[in-house]
Amino acid sequence: MGKKKQSIIRLTLSYILLGLIALTVFYPTLWILMSSIRPGTSIYSDTLIPSNPTFEHYINLFTSSQYMYGQWYVNTLKIAVFNTLIALVLVICTAYALSRFRFRGRKTLMSTILVLGMFPGFMAMIAVYILLLQLDLLDSHWALILVYSAGAPLGAFLVKGFFDTIPKSLEEAARIDGASHFTIFTRIMLPLSKPMITYVALTTFAGSWVDFIFARMVLRTKENWTLAVGLWDMVANNSSSSFTMFAAGSVLIAVPITLLFLFLQRFLVEGLTAGASKG
Repeated sequence: MGKKKQSIIRLTLSYILLGLIALTVFYPTLWILMSSIRPGTSIYSDTLIPSNPTFEHYINLFTSSQYMYGQWYVNTLKIAVFNTLIALVLVICTAYALSRFRFRGRKTLMSTILVLGMFPGFMAMIAVYILLLQLDLLDSHWALILVYSAGAPLGAFLVKGFFDTIPKSLEEAARIDGASHFTIFTRIMLPLSKPMITYVALTTFAGSWVDFIFARMVLRTKENWTLAVGLWDMVANNSSSSFTMFAAGSVLIAVPITLLFLFLQRFLVEGLTAGASKG
């Protein structure tokens, strides 16, 4: 009876803890959502739910001459899509080579990638800025795409771990039938790696979609800004008070990411857990 009582207490405490975590996560999100339909410009209110909700802030985002929200949305979408496609090719090819091929310097290369991946990307901001300046790529979307994509292979270890779980007997059987490395890669490895590919694509897209540090450093003109830089500009100076419009813009930013995660959640979880089962 004592063990049963302890189990009930432990289960109750677990649910209380999970409830507190859920409240901590969802309450700020709900506050921003309610602030986006609150009249006026102040994000502060005595009540959570506004008494006179309005959608004027969403309309003003696309109609105001002061902001270029629609253009920023297109810019961010273009950068995120191209970065995802390029980074996906680089990561998968790097991981496949490290997993299936044995070559001189392989262990050294893996150690180098592992060490470099431990350092945050913004530590190289000055060097990246000078390099882009010399290449005349500042204030260019392609500069961001190149910077994001170049750092993507540093995260190839998770994909390599997934490739390691695929039996090599499948490749050996395919080679007996005369299949080349390219055929094995495209007909066997890629179809079996859909969960991991989905995971990498989603995380890469989300990372470039919300990035602020490099976008703020590279992009200078207002029409080239991304959503993160544009929304920061709405509330960055003391004379700006567009907090409710900022909330509306934040809600619209979250929509595509939320839909993608909900739609591909099953593949996301499978890819995250499978790549960690074997290194």
